[in-house]
Amino acid sequence: MFGAPAKVPFPRGATRGGRDTGPHGKNTGRPGGRYAPDADPTRLPPPPGAPPRPATAPSAGTGHHRPRSRTVAAAVALVLGLGLLGGAAAGTWLGDSPDTAPSTADNYTTARAAWHSAPVDDLFPRTLRGKGEGPGGADRLWTRIAVAPDSSCGGGFDPLLTKALSPVGCERLLRATYTDATSTSVTTVGLLITSADPAGMKALRERFTADKLAERTDLMPRPYAGKGTAAARFGDDQRASWRIRVLTDAPAVIFSVSGFADGRKVTDPQSADEATRRGATSAPAQSGLGNDARGIADATEDAFRRALSRSPERGSGS
Repeated sequence: MFGAPAKVPFPRGATRGGRDTGPHGKNTGRPGGRYAPDADPTRLPPPPGAPPRPATAPSAGTGHHRPRSRTVAAAVALVLGLGLLGGAAAGTWLGDSPDTAPSTADNYTTARAAWHSAPVDDLFPRTLRGKGEGPGGADRLWTRIAVAPDSSCGGGFDPLLTKALSPVGCERLLRATYTDATSTSVTTVGLLITSADPAGMKALRERFTADKLAERTDLMPRPYAGKGTAAARFGDDQRASWRIRVLTDAPAVIFSVSGFADGRKVTDPQSADEATRRGATSAPAQSGLGNDARGIADATEDAFRRALSRSPERGSGS
């Protein structure tokens, strides 16, 4: 259970009144609340391999040695550059680079403990501001209208997306739904806390990137429709745009899915990356739903990282 302050406890297991809690979502997951291992996960054929880059032929030398001063200057520049890079790396604890971060194991331990100790307002702030995140660089403001009880992962994703995520397992699924300032669009954002190690998360990230799984319309997250809210009519048919981001410095997948609040059916959903490209003319692009999916997912990732940095588990080393 989220260790929320007295004002806003995170719902768990039982629905509570108030605008920030929604009814139980139907749990269609498998027993135990985890993805079952799958020996044959969904895989698209890899794209044709690009021909290897031709090796650069060594340039013909002039037979003259470089001046000593130039060689010394180059060496000094290299040392200074490495020092700056090292200082930058030391200043971050969640830099999405598990191969170089010395505390990756600690990051994973902290992330798995933090989901039930961080206040709900830390993971899903009541309001999110997206400066320049709207169409044409307009500012956006989103308000949280529903928080789903933390649950196992059943029912949170389309079947093929469930299968694609199965290699990393599922510790918990956390979701909240936001609406824009005009209450015309709604967006569900979620955190999937996995049971994978850094190698497993890296492999999943590489697969999503290589096979472009985050752009497939048959691998979309599902919305959380809070009863009695602007998202009450937000179902699978209303999904217009979505975003999926696999982290590698923490055992988490951050996702979002947006749609119209009036319940209209969308026949041409488009990923947030596609819908926010310059010149995109689809309904998700022109309505700003791609911007909502991208902006809310990015803001939630930022909030997640801040929550982890403040986690008492990190300070105690447990």
